[in-house]
Amino acid sequence: MIAFLNQVPSTTKIQSQLRRILYGTHLRCPRCHSRDVRRSEQRYRCIHCRRPFSLLTGTWLEGMKLSLRTWWCLLWCWTQAVPVLQSQKLCHLSEPTVRFWFREFRLQVPDIQHILQGTVQMDEAYFRQLSLLFAKQVGTRNLAWQVVQKSSVDKRDAANFLFQNIQPRSRLQTDGSGIYKRIDRWWPVKHHRDIHRKWEFALTSEIEGLFGNLRTFIRRMYHHSTPNYLPEYVGEFCLRFSQPEIFSSPLTYLEKTLAPVPTC
Repeated sequence: MIAFLNQVPSTTKIQSQLRRILYGTHLRCPRCHSRDVRRSEQRYRCIHCRRPFSLLTGTWLEGMKLSLRTWWCLLWCWTQAVPVLQSQKLCHLSEPTVRFWFREFRLQVPDIQHILQGTVQMDEAYFRQLSLLFAKQVGTRNLAWQVVQKSSVDKRDAANFLFQNIQPRSRLQTDGSGIYKRIDRWWPVKHHRDIHRKWEFALTSEIEGLFGNLRTFIRRMYHHSTPNYLPEYVGEFCLRFSQPEIFSSPLTYLEKTLAPVPTC
């Protein structure tokens, strides 16, 4: 028996919230959009096209085998960044099931990146066969990132990242890596750099701290990272940082990720 939390509403309440998000005030057939619908046990039937459907037909939750309360508990764990192993014990599910649903939740969030301007800090990090270019607009929650499918990056990779993510005439702050040398000749930015071996860290303090938080998040939440999932983990981390309101509760997350059923 699942150890349900007080934060998990009743099945009826969950159904009511899902119905409001998907259908608003009037239930209708997701195929022909007719309002002439009758309830048939745990499903619905459209009188117009005579086809049955469930509350979740046509959504990314269609065909779900978990009970609504178990699923909601899993979603609550994910939005609150409860680690995989703790979620497994709380929901009485297998680790593969928890990881499967955590990935489903990740895949539904919007991919939001910003064109950075003003003062921007930029750095790179390496994860096995992958490289990560990361930038942050100083004093804001605006981020830009790119996972590069190779074990190291060069000046051309850094320049392409600038072309796509940083406005001209911004102030770019980096460390002393060779990939940034004379980068202002490739893109019109005012380049300043820290030399870490000289104990200079002021110009890159925010982006260095963000990298530390990213590594901690991955280890704590997922315990390890594989190359296939690294872009998803980075995307989730960045969205949690940039728009934490999406993760305030399962309901706010669903309002952002469940598309209403069309009216016609």
